[in-house]
Amino acid sequence: MDQNKIFKTDQSNKSSKKNKMSLWQKISFWALGVGGLVWFLIRVIPKPSRANYPCMKVAFPLASSFILYISGFFISAFFLKKAHVKIKEQKYRIVILMLFISTFSISFSLINKQGNVIASNVEIPKFNDPLGPNKPIGVGKGIIPGRVVWVHNPDATNENCTNINQSDAYWLEKNSNQSTVDEMLLEAILKITGKESAEEAWNGIFRYFNNSHNKGDVGYLQDETIFIKINAVTAYNGATSNGGKQPASTQIEYDTTPQAILAMLKHLVNVAKVPQKNIYVGDPIADLWDHVYQYLHTEFPDVNYVTRRSTANRYKLTASSVTGIYYSDKGTVMTDVKSHKFFKEMMEADYLINIPVMKGHRWGGVTFFAKNHFGSNTTDGSWQLHKGLMNPDDNGMRYGYGLYRVFVDLMGNKHLGGNTLIYFMDALWSTSYEHQRPQKFKSAPFNNDWSSSILISLDPVAIESVGIDILQKEFTEDSEEIIDNTNGTKVDRFTFVQWDGIDDYLHQAASSDYWPEGITYDPENDGTPIGSLGVHEHWNNATEMQYSKNLGNDNGIELVLIKQKKETAIKRFSNRNNDLFEIYPNPANKNISLKISTENKHSKNYKIIDLKGKVVSSQDIANIDATTIDIRDLKSGIYFLQVNSGSTTSTKSFIKE
Repeated sequence: MDQNKIFKTDQSNKSSKKNKMSLWQKISFWALGVGGLVWFLIRVIPKPSRANYPCMKVAFPLASSFILYISGFFISAFFLKKAHVKIKEQKYRIVILMLFISTFSISFSLINKQGNVIASNVEIPKFNDPLGPNKPIGVGKGIIPGRVVWVHNPDATNENCTNINQSDAYWLEKNSNQSTVDEMLLEAILKITGKESAEEAWNGIFRYFNNSHNKGDVGYLQDETIFIKINAVTAYNGATSNGGKQPASTQIEYDTTPQAILAMLKHLVNVAKVPQKNIYVGDPIADLWDHVYQYLHTEFPDVNYVTRRSTANRYKLTASSVTGIYYSDKGTVMTDVKSHKFFKEMMEADYLINIPVMKGHRWGGVTFFAKNHFGSNTTDGSWQLHKGLMNPDDNGMRYGYGLYRVFVDLMGNKHLGGNTLIYFMDALWSTSYEHQRPQKFKSAPFNNDWSSSILISLDPVAIESVGIDILQKEFTEDSEEIIDNTNGTKVDRFTFVQWDGIDDYLHQAASSDYWPEGITYDPENDGTPIGSLGVHEHWNNATEMQYSKNLGNDNGIELVLIKQKKETAIKRFSNRNNDLFEIYPNPANKNISLKISTENKHSKNYKIIDLKGKVVSSQDIANIDATTIDIRDLKSGIYFLQVNSGSTTSTKSFIKE
């Protein structure tokens, strides 16, 4: 088993040991037994419903095992006393029976006094949401409240990619189709807003945000800044040497793809008209590998590509002296930290865009938008926050519901979740564990191919709810190990997403009715608790994948699943050559010019295709270095220009102003 084989649970090994208890174990058993019994009686007798609380589920086996232990001794003593009396009466058959009962009672007590307590705690509880399916809680957010758009297109990824090493990694242009990702994002933006053009959609997104934040019914203003928070965990120690190049020995792990980032930059710069210099991109806890930086910088050289370190060609972030977040447990759970500071560029940004990836997590269960903000503070690693997760550093699970969850503070903080313009989940290449290469998904609609998806929402709770449902559908106990048909190697498929209480943070983010006793989520520490951050529920089943609004109800999540047309992946990628031509200017108003490679002497032709797939213009191209295309008759919007030269086809998008 490789280095990624971690925590299934090592506590089960402990329960199988038959060693005698040490003095400390004996003292602990009595202390926990008495304490558990007293605590259970004090809490449950006044309010029986508290028996379902996580703390009561822990206290009950401690108390019951302790009672069995004590009862065994009392029963044994009782029958020994009776046996003594019967001996005097010379009733020896009864004496033998009494001694047998006494011996059995004391033996049962000694055998079970610790074993029951430990065994009851090592069993991994299976996911069991007490709400059940289609039971929405909270208040939906967004232009269309509670809507989540899921776009799936197998052509976004190369089905023949192996991800074994960097020569065939998911981030390479031959494996992630930029034009397809551009098209997916555009369709998602239109659907999440209900608008007919990209310009209307982005104007609507900015207006919704500003109205919701009491900034007035206004769109984007020219001097406003945007911070794009990505996931770049593999570059945690990287890009400060070797020219920022990722070492060849670095294991392939899934970070936010450069294709997803570039697609968002195209929308912000070309459609929403955000100046490049007003955009910051990066993961404050890490850096950008050179292959990511070069891919983005080539098209958008004036964007600020950030790092916390002094690195060539990067923008160094500035730590703020002002506290950015106060954790609502106040040190009772996360005993090593009560607050954190952020970087000025993030704290002072007018908008934040969160682009995590969809994957499981060995400590948090999942790592989506909330977990992505573990990389937003100025500390080195955010280790202090781990006690607020489900599995704090493999050191005792926090199963169940009604526990403090640090994710809620991150989602509600005014600088983080509270300042997020749009939630964009990169699910092009997904996996079950954060330090693991992408895995092909067996379930529908993936059908043993890469996940090839993106998810968009204006509701942070709804989109995380959908993400959990998707991962729970794929990573089940029945599919923990498979053979990856791409490269013939064995792959571990972890089931962290099946932990009981995996969605506890979403219950609490949706409604204060589910907050733990003694916890008030107030991440600004200003006396104003957070309200509902969005709507949470689970779909009806993993086959139909229907949420409440899909079933005709007024409240809940609405999932818009868009299955884009699949072309033959081998043909698509073998014929794709992004160096065949360049478009300039882009965006354009009257004409676009093509600079065409002359390496291929075949005759050439082009097609202009609109978002509905309709060819709106086509023509043969003279065999010269450049040509000009008149686009004055096209309506404003995004189009795709496809150039064919012999057996080679290349497609790029452009904006008609």
